[in-house]
Amino acid sequence: MYPLIHIAGKEIPTYALMALIGALVAGMFAEHQAVKRGVHPFYIIEVMLYSVIGVVIGGHLLYGLVNLRHLDQGLAYVWGGQVFYGGLFGGLLTGALVIKKKKYPRYPYYDIAACAIPLFHSIARIGCFLTGCCYGIPSAVGFVYTESAVPYANGVVRFPVQLLESALNLALFGVLYGLLRGGKGKDHLLSLYLGSYALLRFGLEFLRGDDVLRGIWWGLSTSQWVSISVALALLVYFIVWRVRAQSGKS
Repeated sequence: MYPLIHIAGKEIPTYALMALIGALVAGMFAEHQAVKRGVHPFYIIEVMLYSVIGVVIGGHLLYGLVNLRHLDQGLAYVWGGQVFYGGLFGGLLTGALVIKKKKYPRYPYYDIAACAIPLFHSIARIGCFLTGCCYGIPSAVGFVYTESAVPYANGVVRFPVQLLESALNLALFGVLYGLLRGGKGKDHLLSLYLGSYALLRFGLEFLRGDDVLRGIWWGLSTSQWVSISVALALLVYFIVWRVRAQSGKS
């Protein structure tokens, strides 16, 4: 597709551009929602900026761990990409640490993050489509890459799994934002996002086709194993929360 675009005589990677646009849109959304709920703009911006650092470190770290088997091809190859789950948990952990250190209340930060993350992701995944990374499985209907950043993705009709994931993330954002506006699921929207995305990602991985880049163990990709772990952790969390809630009523 279009791995690079030319602006003012300079080549700009389309993925980086779309990720930046996604971050700006999600950031403006988060700031607006926080201010509506009585949070000073500086506080939400502070949390977001620290979270971005965690996203970058976490995304590269997990990518590197998945690709350690390619160490013979150089460090740039091993650590040169990002894995969404690594960035997600890196950003959430960093943000949570800042919130705890500054003694900010969990609400509304966590609930706003639950909406902002899929909003960002829906835009950034378009960058994946334009770049040709995260390419889909061979398909009767789809797109043919000729300039993909991954050479062996070229010349084959591939299912646009990136656009499907973008649309699903946008729909998830819509649902979560509706709950946020309605004051429903207060302080549980982040858990709802994580559980919903884990289910979506587990299924989407079967449509990716880029097995060589993701690491496959016992027939499942790294992200599928992470999705299973997230779903199980949330199940335990809700069971414990339910038991405690019932105990408080009795």
